[in-house]
Amino acid sequence: MQPFRIQVTDQELAVLQARLRATRWPERETVQDWSQGVPLTYVQDLCAYWANEYDWRATEARLNSWPNVRTEIDGLGIHFLHVRSPEPGALPLLLTHGWPGSIIEFGKVIGPLTDPAAHGGDPADAFHLVCPSLPGYGFSDRPSEPGWGIDRIAAAWAVLMALLGYRRYGAAGSDWGTSVSTRLAQLDPDHVAGIHLLPPLAPPDPATFDDLTDRERDALRTLEEAGRWESGYSRMHATRPQTAGYGLVDSPAALCAWIIEKFWAWTDCAGHPENALTKDELLDNLMMYWLPGTGASAARLYWESIAQVDEWISGEVTSTVDVPTGCSVFPKELQRPSRRWAAKRFTDIRYWSEPERGGHFAAFEQPELFVEDIRAFFRLVR
Repeated sequence: MQPFRIQVTDQELAVLQARLRATRWPERETVQDWSQGVPLTYVQDLCAYWANEYDWRATEARLNSWPNVRTEIDGLGIHFLHVRSPEPGALPLLLTHGWPGSIIEFGKVIGPLTDPAAHGGDPADAFHLVCPSLPGYGFSDRPSEPGWGIDRIAAAWAVLMALLGYRRYGAAGSDWGTSVSTRLAQLDPDHVAGIHLLPPLAPPDPATFDDLTDRERDALRTLEEAGRWESGYSRMHATRPQTAGYGLVDSPAALCAWIIEKFWAWTDCAGHPENALTKDELLDNLMMYWLPGTGASAARLYWESIAQVDEWISGEVTSTVDVPTGCSVFPKELQRPSRRWAAKRFTDIRYWSEPERGGHFAAFEQPELFVEDIRAFFRLVR
């Protein structure tokens, strides 16, 4: 375990600004909406702000205000935040992000989760937080060989928690973090007190098709629309991540458009990403891909594991998860299984929540609701 400090040189920031200002732009889209992708004027506006006004140093200082650590697991360097609670009885909690997110997503919830008393909460709800960057993401190392899929990551997380001395802990996550937390529960059930998933990944149950609720019909419709209109990036990552990576690593404008589109499509933003998150927040997350150059390495996780996850979403239930489980299904998620569908896979659902607002990046978009659900579930399994 080695203390780590994020230190970006002035030269790196100057190169980013120069690349942004030298962008060769395409012509504008031929429609008046986002149906062909992120509109030219918005990407230009955001990139101009990135080059001329955005303050990385403020974000760097905020990240460094929490304990940053790096360690080696299974031959790979892993970066993580390790923020211990002042409460001696706090429950260790492993928070895992996904794509196109990062540990930036958890910045708003670290204080309330680790020190609830200082944020108007009950000290009994305190957590010791471990927030790792996935392999190939952020300031973790980029794998140089195949094999780093969700199973290997989950096994590495079990080792990480053991190395930290945590014999009993919880796990939570969204996007890839949902899948990793699920596999962790299956691989390390003797030590995992419970998992909280945003959302649980479970296929529609054909046995219910003659008796669907309105929510279930809406969930099926969303899955069908997502298959038609929202899966292009995933197919590219899953089949040709190296090809996509050249543009994502070389061009900040390309990286911006590729990722910001998902913050438009997957947040509860009423048509514009800045209704959910500020420019600075969107760019903070982008910097976690730009600075370490992880456009290709992050995409490779799809090449490794998306077929497995797709089967969980739309295939058959072939294995169960038996540790206590909490579930939050936010209204703008693409996957919104009903409780009875999820119960076919998750046999011990203790907590189920369907918040009225929020999307795919719950801790980032709706930190208060995220914290409320995390606290509510883990009260049941502490």
